[in-house]
Amino acid sequence: MDRTSPLGAFLKARRARLSPDDVGLPRYGDRRRVPGLRREEVALLAGVSAGYYTRLEQGRQANASPEVLDALARALHLSPAERDHLYDLSSTTGHRPAVSGDDERVSADLRTLLTTMAAHVPALVVGRRNDVLAWNRTGHALLAPHLDFAAPDDPGGRPNLSRMVFLDAPTRALHRDWPAKARAVVGNLRILTARNPGDTHLAALIAELTARSAEFRSMWDAHTVAPCGRDVHTLAHPAVGELTVTQQTFDVPKEPHQSLVTFTAEPGSPSTAALEALKTRGRTVDAPVACAPTP
Repeated sequence: MDRTSPLGAFLKARRARLSPDDVGLPRYGDRRRVPGLRREEVALLAGVSAGYYTRLEQGRQANASPEVLDALARALHLSPAERDHLYDLSSTTGHRPAVSGDDERVSADLRTLLTTMAAHVPALVVGRRNDVLAWNRTGHALLAPHLDFAAPDDPGGRPNLSRMVFLDAPTRALHRDWPAKARAVVGNLRILTARNPGDTHLAALIAELTARSAEFRSMWDAHTVAPCGRDVHTLAHPAVGELTVTQQTFDVPKEPHQSLVTFTAEPGSPSTAALEALKTRGRTVDAPVACAPTP
């Protein structure tokens, strides 16, 4: 019986995207019942037995040494991010323990930084499940003017960026290339779940999105890995029109589960002028614009 583990499911998805031609293996004119490489071909490329690899993929082999993981990463042509994800999924390399409790807090120093940045840069702080823990006025005006500015202060009702992208209509309308944004969100969630396998709240978020969004289910099944870093988005903002922003994500020192997310525009561009208008709006408008329900 196939009891595919998260590690096995990832391996299966990655071998499905490769053909013999991609890895220099002959086809021998054979007809393949499924796309991608066969299990025995991956085993051959990685230098392990076909039986061992099959057990690993089916979830009947819980452990894989770092040497085997490296060999599999090479055989499957994994990117650096995918290789790290492979290690996170393997029980032998150790998982980062999930942080207990729900009340993630932003330090006073970080709140001061957010407030100071508001004059120049829209920004927010997200937690280990992509909950918004805090944002400055400009960040709120850019991403979610339809929500209450104080929403991140309520641990039980914080906006969640992943939920917003899939289930919140104004957020979906904000992104010109919504499919690309959605794929990036799913790819980041894959990383978060691999690093925190015991986080029941994160598992519940995945279950909710799977149940409520067919698009999420399809993207989740692809096992794409996409770490946060730098990305460029074109936004259709209801107040200032279209603008293009560069989103960058930075780890917060001494808070390993928190990230600072910033948004900037090309100096002198129409997008910079749009951000300037949002900064003024963020300073003068205290009440949320009416509105869709809080995610």
